[in-house]
Formats: sequence, C-alpha cells, structure tokens
Amino acid sequence: MLPTLQTCPRHLLVCEKSSFLLEKSRHATLVETHYYNYAVSILLPECGHLPGKLKNAIDGLGNYYLVKELPLHEFITQEFRDTFLKKGLFYALSYNTRIDQDNVAALLPTGKLIISVDKDTYEELGLQGKPSLYSGKKPMRYIVNLDLTDEALSQDGKKHQRVRWAFTEKKPLKFDFLLAWDNAVSEAPTIKTYFSKYVVRECPFKISSAVSKDVLCPVLKSRDRGKEGESFSAVEIFEWLGAVCNNVNCNNQASSFLSSFCCPDPNTLVEKVYVCTITGFITPAKIMQLLQQLREYFDEPKLSQWASLMVNGFADSPVSWKESEHGFFKGGENLYSFVVFNNEDYWLHMAVGTHNGCPP
Repeated sequence: MLPTLQTCPRHLLVCEKSSFLLEKSRHATLVETHYYNYAVSILLPECGHLPGKLKNAIDGLGNYYLVKELPLHEFITQEFRDTFLKKGLFYALSYNTRIDQDNVAALLPTGKLIISVDKDTYEELGLQGKPSLYSGKKPMRYIVNLDLTDEALSQDGKKHQRVRWAFTEKKPLKFDFLLAWDNAVSEAPTIKTYFSKYVVRECPFKISSAVSKDVLCPVLKSRDRGKEGESFSAVEIFEWLGAVCNNVNCNNQASSFLSSFCCPDPNTLVEKVYVCTITGFITPAKIMQLLQQLREYFDEPKLSQWASLMVNGFADSPVSWKESEHGFFKGGENLYSFVVFNNEDYWLHMAVGTHNGCPP
C-alpha cells in the first residue's frame, strides 16, 4: 500500500458552543469573515416543507455575476474603488481555477486583492509577495497581497503605476470572475452595467430540496450530555449533518459489512427530514439572513428542538477565514455548520483540510 494511503490526511475541526443572545457571541464575525461560499444547506428535522418566511428569504437572495476574461487592472482604478469599494462589500473570485495548479485571484470585501501564482508568473509580475505556506522548502507558489484601499495605490502614486504596469504590460492577467456586491446605495451602477464592455452573465442561485422519510436523528439538546455523562462527539455530529445534507444513508448498524457509518447515539427515528440546498456565489450577508430566519423558525412551537445550517466554501479559494491561506492538498475542505436550538443556543463547527491554519 502506498504510504499516502496508509493514514488519513490531517484535518482540523473546531467546535464552539454559545448563544446568539450573548453580547460576546462570535457567530456574526465568523460568518462575515468566511468570504467565499458556494453552497448552503438547511436541515429541518420533523418537517416536510419549507416554512413561508424561510422560503421568501431564499427566493429573495437575488443573483450573482460571471464576468469573462476580466483583467486584474480593472480592480485598481480609482473609478472602481469609488464605485464599489467605498460604497459596499465587493466580492470577486476567479472561476474554474485550481489553487494547486493554476493562478488564482480573489478580491476580499476589505479591499485586499490576493493573487496566488506559480513561480514563473510571480517572477514575471515583479511585485512583492511571499512564498505560500504550503509550498515546501523550494517555493513553487507565491502569494501577492495588495491593499486597494491604501492611499499609496492612489491614481497618481508610484506604487499604482508599478502595479498597473505589472498587470497591463509586464504580465497581463485575465480571469473569469464570479462577482457579487452587497451595497447600501440605492442609486448606484450595477455590476452588469459597470463591466458592460466584457461578457457578463447574470446567474440565479440553484435551489434544490428533498424530503427523507424514516431517518435516524441524534437526540440533540443544547445543554444535555450523551451517555454516561460524556458530551456528543463534535466529529460525529458534524459528519452526520454532512451525510444527511448529501443524501447519504445513515440508517446502518456499526457492525454492518457494507457501511459502518451510522447515526450518533442516542438517536431517535424521525418520520421525515427536509433538506434545502442553495448553490452559487453566496455572500456572508445572505448567509446571515438565512441564519436569522432559522432562529425565527422556532418562534412557533416545533416537534424538533433544533435545526441546522451548513455552509461549504470554495475548495479553490485562496483564503478560508479572513486572510488565512487556504490550500487544496486532497480535498480542499473549507466549511462550517450551525446547529440552532429553540432556546437561541447554537453549536458551531468549523472545518478545514491539511493546507490550512486552524479556524479562528
């Protein structure tokens, strides 16, 4: 057997238990700083359809945009900064680029432009950067981080001229970009009109749902403990949530030959479980809207004491949380989940793969 197959790759899972009502609760910060998300799954035990308020929130998520062959120099103009960066939260992520093989770019809502490039591209660009944390002793990948809100990058500054020269003449870089903008200005240009000289496609979110019947569900109570006074295993709960959201059968026995993956114990048989999944370029603000609706889900009595929201980040994003470097390695894990209880308590699980720092 190959050495790489003898052991499972390292992964990191952080579990935090708190309440939405606490002043020091970190739930909003942790959602808002996980910038690039492609799927959100909502799991409702003892439910056969989507409640009206939650359905309206999902239907009202709007759209995002795909812009073809957009050059990087478009992001460093004063006009772009005045139009988007100063009037809202702008998100951009290169599309169909692989973080372990291709050049990848992302514009964070903080105004940081992060470019992950191979060694040849880095040397051609001539911009200051640093080796990737996961490139080994002989760096083959570099990270360039430009703060577009820095006054030194103003239109007349030498730094701006050098960066523009690098992006337009030295090594012109173009990408297909996913773009989204959360803005508070009603009378503002749209992404579609601003980038009209390029091929722009408005993309709706894809929404799918499924109802599973006779599902074994763990008995989760925010402050209760499992058998013999031991807490539930965070890994077991997190894996079970992911399995159910992906329609994996968990009604197995631990001694089963075909599959030993089963629901954590103690558990109970639930008549039906509703799962709704939204896929696309989903900004943190939209996830916060869905999380708020999930909290309000318990304003009326429900058979279940809990519901769940699971968020998957882009496997090839150059960052996971904030500016923490994200690498692919084997799976590009980059996700988190909330278990929301009817008393406003929550469990938050944050997971990343091998080429990542510990979640915040």
